[in-house]
Amino acid sequence: MTLSLAISPCPNDTFVFHALVHGQVPGAPAVTVTYADVDVTNTAAERGAFDLVKVSYAALPFLLEDYHLLPCGGALGRGCGPLVLTRPDRAPTSAVTASTGSDSRVTGFPGRVDLSGATVAVPGDRTTAYLLFRLWSAGRPPARIEVVPFHDIMPGVAAGRYDAGLVIHEARFTYPRHGLTALVDLGEWWEADTGLPIPLGAILARRGTVDPEAAAGWIRESVSRAWADPTASRDYVLTHAQEMEPDVVERHIGLYVNEFTADLGEVGYAAVDSLLGRAAEAGLVPQTSSSRATAWTS
Repeated sequence: MTLSLAISPCPNDTFVFHALVHGQVPGAPAVTVTYADVDVTNTAAERGAFDLVKVSYAALPFLLEDYHLLPCGGALGRGCGPLVLTRPDRAPTSAVTASTGSDSRVTGFPGRVDLSGATVAVPGDRTTAYLLFRLWSAGRPPARIEVVPFHDIMPGVAAGRYDAGLVIHEARFTYPRHGLTALVDLGEWWEADTGLPIPLGAILARRGTVDPEAAAGWIRESVSRAWADPTASRDYVLTHAQEMEPDVVERHIGLYVNEFTADLGEVGYAAVDSLLGRAAEAGLVPQTSSSRATAWTS
């Protein structure tokens, strides 16, 4: 048996799946790998294109009829949220008063900044980053949203093609190089509001094709091997890291591969339920039952 696997080329995914991809997990089947941005895998998963697939948690309510949510292998954490970036000369000078009635800038968090006249570039319309952005900007949505390949967002904002851009992953470490400034860290906003980590990317197993319990075991073993010998995957990770410098790669892995990668646990599932519950109440995603109820978990 050979299974199809779709992950991003980002260092956290290649680090986590190195052992599985390279046949180093005892008892696991061979896998054929497709590397693609998460916006691509979100769409492909709707067609049932892969047996194992990395998707945005924001896409989960649209996929649970055909896929199991696995309790491991994904990206969820603290201090790793999406950023809204702009050029300093285009940054709004005022913040919209937060729903509490006080200016949240006093607490150090830029509130719901008024982007109502802006064009904002986003990496996908079913990404968790965009879902968080829509929750944050409720009541003051931008004038225009453009879905842009992730690697084109920061150059586009720097060149003035977009007023602001929504970025993820290694852009947290590299955006100053483009002369950009952060309007808001949506992770800080989410954590301050909920006390929960941010559920970013999930690993799904196709129903009727993959035994979810077995798949979770393979992935956990792959994670365990990655942590046991971080040097084993270095060449593989760097090959797919899109010209990222080694120090940025290490910081990326350190931020996005954490205890939730091995197991979501109660806190992880609470974060997923909170995000999707709020989004459903706002009419942004279909209502879905508890993520734990619709997933296989150990």
